[in-house]
Amino acid sequence: MNASTDTVVAPGYSPRRTLPLRVEAARQLRRRRTQVVAGILIALPFVVAIAFAIGGGRADRSAPSIMDVATVSGPNFAITCLFLSAGFLLVLPVALFCGDTVASEAGWSSLRYLLAAPVPRSRLLASKLTVALLFSAAAMVLLPLVALGVGTAAYGWGPLQLPTGGSIAAGESVGRIALITGYVFVSQLVTAALAFWLSTVTDAPLGAVGGAIGLTIVGNILDAITALGDWREFLPAHWAFAWLDALQPQLEWTGMLKGASVSVSFALVLFALAFRGFRTKDIVS
Repeated sequence: MNASTDTVVAPGYSPRRTLPLRVEAARQLRRRRTQVVAGILIALPFVVAIAFAIGGGRADRSAPSIMDVATVSGPNFAITCLFLSAGFLLVLPVALFCGDTVASEAGWSSLRYLLAAPVPRSRLLASKLTVALLFSAAAMVLLPLVALGVGTAAYGWGPLQLPTGGSIAAGESVGRIALITGYVFVSQLVTAALAFWLSTVTDAPLGAVGGAIGLTIVGNILDAITALGDWREFLPAHWAFAWLDALQPQLEWTGMLKGASVSVSFALVLFALAFRGFRTKDIVS
């Protein structure tokens, strides 16, 4: 086949028009796991509110805690739900959306047909990654949004009462909640990248999702080993709750900036590995 023949394409074909984002988003939206994740995130604030209603009074603690002011106002309740879920629950949708996206196609033996459409490999990965990150971001936003509504209905609208004393005006507290939600999403980019990379190297979606969650848990365990000293600062898990710096009258950025830089750095490396490896991978599924 000569060079001129190699460049022949079908009339009207454009790589940029293959696998549009709206098509991929519609496919993922119809997936049962997407609906289950949304249901869990919507249900969690109601479960927490019921638990507070049953439990009643303040727990005995030597130091003030977010839980102590959870029922003061709607913004306080939203912050509490984020605190309860940021450590693990919000890891699950990120790992699921990013780890299942490519591996599921391979598991269904439909990946090679997508590439034969023909969808360029880089275009396929970019489309799937974009939609996975959008769904992950939507999951991050859904939880505090529902929690804010449930908390306001149950405890009223008011200032954000800080555990250490003082308060933040109700209007400003919405901005703080948005900032915290954004930081939680950025801190989960390393999990998203790890799950996505694993999704490109395995045909088993559960392997990619489980691997990402497992390595995230390992990171949390390593961060708990104080003998590592300053080395823990290179672990994304070390900065998972740096957003607590936003719960003070004067906003403190240092911890969140360090955490975001660590997470984004790891994520960029893992995303690059995913694209590089998939470009030359032998697709048999």
